[in-house]
Amino acid sequence: MAGTTRALFISCFRGGGGDSEVSRRLALRPRYPSMPRRPKGAAVAGGGDGDLEAAAAAAEEDKVAVFAVSGMTCAACSGSVEKAVKRLLGIHDAAVDVLGGRAQVVFYPAYVSVSTEHGALCLILPVAPVRNVSCVEEEIRESIEDAGFEAKLIDEEVKERYILICRLHIKGMACKYCTSTVEFALQAYPGVQRASVALATEEAEIRYDRRIISAKQLLHAVEEIGFEAILITTGEDRSRIDLKMDGILNENSIMIVKNSIQALPAVENIKVDAELNKITISYKPDQTGPRDLIKVIESATSGQVSASIYPEADGRKQHRRGEIIRYKHSFLWSLIFTIPVFLTSMVFMYIPGLKDGVEKKVLNMMTIGELLRWILSTPVQFVIGRKFYVGAYKAMCRGSPNMDVLIVLGTNTAYFYSVYSVLRAATSANYMATDFFETSSMLISFILLGKYLEILAKGKTSEAIAKLMDLAPETAMLLIRDRDGNIVREKEIDSRLIQKNDVLKVVPGGKVASDGFVVWGQSHVNESMITGESRPVAKRKGDAVIGGTVNENGVLHIRATFVGSESALAQIVRLVESAQMAKAPVQKLADQISRVSVPLVILFSLLTWLVWLLAGRFHSYPDSWIPSSMDSFQLALQFGISVMVIACPCALGLATPTAVMVATGVGASQGVLIKGGHALESAQKVDCIVFDKTGTLTIGKPSVVNTRLLKNMVLREFYDYAAAAEVYSEHPLAKAILEHAKKFHSEENQIWPEARDFLAVTGHGVRAKVNEKSVIVGNKSFMLSSGVDIPIEASEILMEEEDRARTGIIVATDQEVVGIISVSDPIKPNAREVISYLKSMSVESIMVTGDNWGTANAIGKEVGIERIIAEAKPEQKAEKVKELQRSGRTVAMVGDGINDSPALVSADVGLAIGAGTDVAIEAADIVLMKSNLEDVITAIDLSRKTFFRIRMNYVWALGYNIIGIPIAAGVLFPYTRFRLPPWVAGAAMAASSVSVVCWSLLLRYYKSPKISMSR
Repeated sequence: MAGTTRALFISCFRGGGGDSEVSRRLALRPRYPSMPRRPKGAAVAGGGDGDLEAAAAAAEEDKVAVFAVSGMTCAACSGSVEKAVKRLLGIHDAAVDVLGGRAQVVFYPAYVSVSTEHGALCLILPVAPVRNVSCVEEEIRESIEDAGFEAKLIDEEVKERYILICRLHIKGMACKYCTSTVEFALQAYPGVQRASVALATEEAEIRYDRRIISAKQLLHAVEEIGFEAILITTGEDRSRIDLKMDGILNENSIMIVKNSIQALPAVENIKVDAELNKITISYKPDQTGPRDLIKVIESATSGQVSASIYPEADGRKQHRRGEIIRYKHSFLWSLIFTIPVFLTSMVFMYIPGLKDGVEKKVLNMMTIGELLRWILSTPVQFVIGRKFYVGAYKAMCRGSPNMDVLIVLGTNTAYFYSVYSVLRAATSANYMATDFFETSSMLISFILLGKYLEILAKGKTSEAIAKLMDLAPETAMLLIRDRDGNIVREKEIDSRLIQKNDVLKVVPGGKVASDGFVVWGQSHVNESMITGESRPVAKRKGDAVIGGTVNENGVLHIRATFVGSESALAQIVRLVESAQMAKAPVQKLADQISRVSVPLVILFSLLTWLVWLLAGRFHSYPDSWIPSSMDSFQLALQFGISVMVIACPCALGLATPTAVMVATGVGASQGVLIKGGHALESAQKVDCIVFDKTGTLTIGKPSVVNTRLLKNMVLREFYDYAAAAEVYSEHPLAKAILEHAKKFHSEENQIWPEARDFLAVTGHGVRAKVNEKSVIVGNKSFMLSSGVDIPIEASEILMEEEDRARTGIIVATDQEVVGIISVSDPIKPNAREVISYLKSMSVESIMVTGDNWGTANAIGKEVGIERIIAEAKPEQKAEKVKELQRSGRTVAMVGDGINDSPALVSADVGLAIGAGTDVAIEAADIVLMKSNLEDVITAIDLSRKTFFRIRMNYVWALGYNIIGIPIAAGVLFPYTRFRLPPWVAGAAMAASSVSVVCWSLLLRYYKSPKISMSR
């Protein structure tokens, strides 16, 4: 069973067939998208006669419609249009352009409610989505007109194949205001559907239409607003490799290489960088691979040019490391100059011998100490602090002042006033200078220290991704065979050179270099680093393996099926990266505050300076309040500078993304894949969980335990009819019948009689014609709805089996019941403890199943669930979820099958069992990779602890400003004579950001709750 579970887990990641029977059986294809693709609150319509495959296909496809909207005059109008459209069920997103008079709507045709001829609302049946698109577009147009505007559909549909997701690394972002500026600038470009920028990772994820805009234009868009952008991926280079060329390189040889590679049918794009001797090739991995490309290069140039993997480290790691080094060096250099400034202004003046030296006049009233401070603080202000000037200039050019503006204003005010004061003393015989050189230099030094510590801390938030990426081995042992298939030699290669269908050798203790299946050997493989399952899994010929896992004992030969970016490990990394980019709704508060914080801070600091200046000029406070070393103007100036530098929005901007980054990484390491901040925020509010039964509360491997025939017939013939009818069904009970039926045949691949007119009614049963007989296999209600009478004897058997927590499946031929198959699916060993623990967390558990009431009640009683709904169709499961939501509950749904997907997308949080079907996993917000019920508790507990930290981050960031700004403005000064020097305010500002990041980092030590086993 353990081996089957692992195989099912592997099958969640990919699909498509291979040439071999094993490849076809694995049905491998990508399973984990960056975010759920179906709308919340929607359910796949369709009753018993619906085609499941068509429903799934319809659910997968989204459409984009663009409308010309007239009558809009302001932002309120666009808000009205957007609100009217988003009211419709199945609308994924809507964007309204007031100036252009256009509205772009992304919708799911399978879910958008449309009006029938009788005026009632119904869900579009997902059996002919193309036919219904026009109906949906008409409904959207009418909703816009109902809002009071004229709307006309523009004949423009953006095909999904043209939509790509580009990732950029952006340098120079200092605070949340910067990220908002980048997002706004990117979203303003035609063809950009969505842009999300994360300050914590300094990355942007852009969903764009490649027909309208290119990745280069996106880079240019970021650079236009004053930031530096580095391309991580264009979205279309998932099979791309960078090769370094060595040898005789000239224009002719480079042209030969380029033409030779371009001639290959599998090559999609080539880019040559002659300066770096680098060639970048995008190709189709099914037809070629990196070793083939290297061979073509070397053969085309007759060996004069050799090629190898370009020795380039991860760009993001390099940038992070370089940034840490730069800030460290800048801080150390600033200390060299700042410490003497601090000593001459704060320490030497209290040491008798040194005091006379620093106060010695050199030119009129200018002292040696003032001259030294001026000389030493100048390089700190303009050389070491140059990056703040550059950042402030770019921010002002784009009209969005940020933290750099506050720093430059504060330090420049202190520096240039000091210069004025010293020059005046140098030209006057009686003017005593008062300088603030220590304020500007110490302020810059503390900010650099804070930035250095912040970058160090932020680097640790993405450790989970780094650890996942490090799982892949650097090299692999390739087995080279002759034409007869015999192994002739072994060759160690770079793991990036692995191609599909390569046969690789994995020795004991070695890492599996690629996803694939075993072609020779037996061993146990430790998959804990991917699935979280602690026990090694037995592997033999035909079993699937995951790249990055560790071979415990025995030698394995594996055939690579999915390499590079198609591997399970790469897809998990992409999912976690996308989840870390996705913003939690709670972050909107920080975004709104950050947009107005910097202008308000500048205004408030000017107001503080003006109030204290006027109060001093009009003698509103006693002269004794003014320190002996300054006048009323200088006192007011110090208060103004302190306010300007203490009120930084950085901590507020880091409060949510850092916690979400750490939480999603920690979740992935524990086998809980969380698809973004929205899922985390919803999960922490959950107070009600709806469980499916089969495969969720039970093991999901039902088996036939008893058969009762009601007619005289051979048992083998009985199972031949039942198996022939069930052979096309995906339900676990159908698979149990098929497995049992095989026991009556000696052939390994038994061919069942042909079933015609097959019809599957989800959650009820199947109907087919087998050998000219009408065969119906299903539950009691399905038989009654099909016109089959249930004899008393059959009803008694069903009741008897239900009392034993078994499922009775009725088999009827030609409208007559011929027998009953009893199927048992054991309850998961920890199910009762999980339900009990959830109750202690104030979370109610409900079971909704398509099984009969008797079996459902028996299972519910055993696991401790009181509220039970049985004999429910998929749409009824979704309706129950909506009913709970309407009563004010925050509902999570846990399921694993196709019939659970409507409820999964309807729930506030959908949790899919990792060994379940791809449709369920696609629909869910959280994937439980280990298929353990304890992970439901982990997901909820982790989300609650994450949002506790986010709330505390906000309390600290907001409370710090609410308390710090008044103190910096001098509120306490009249009563206590306490004032906050600007350099102390700068240190406090730097400490606030560091403390927020460190508080989030404590999530790295999260431990999931331990559930005691009472049985």
